[in-house]
Amino acid sequence: MDLDLLHKVFGRDQAWHGPCTLIVDCEAAVATLGIDTLLGGGAKQYAPRMVSGRIPADSVCLLKDGRALVFLQQHRIRQPSGEEIIRQTLTLADPAHVVALEFADTNALGVLGLSMPVGRLSGIRSRSSEGQS
Repeated sequence: MDLDLLHKVFGRDQAWHGPCTLIVDCEAAVATLGIDTLLGGGAKQYAPRMVSGRIPADSVCLLKDGRALVFLQQHRIRQPSGEEIIRQTLTLADPAHVVALEFADTNALGVLGLSMPVGRLSGIRSRSSEGQS
């Protein structure tokens, strides 16, 4: 991904930014497509796994020199006792291998100098157009 574009999205101040999904040009994440189960006799049946380049990140930071994207993932693990443990994974990624960023909201539009599209998108009206008929 273009370094200038990453600086535009994440800034040059080396600050943490909210959640997004990084899409990289390698197989970097494994997702479980269902739940693993125990069958009769203690045999295990494993749900299918999908390997992709989509990495969900809870927080992202671009280093000042632009040499790495640092992202943090939080994993909640429920113990048999009911206690919940939060484990964090910190990963450094080469910006040259990031091919796309995906955000769950449209806040990044303003950073890029864009406004919300006008009109209907796939039959969904924006909140600003609700009540205007």
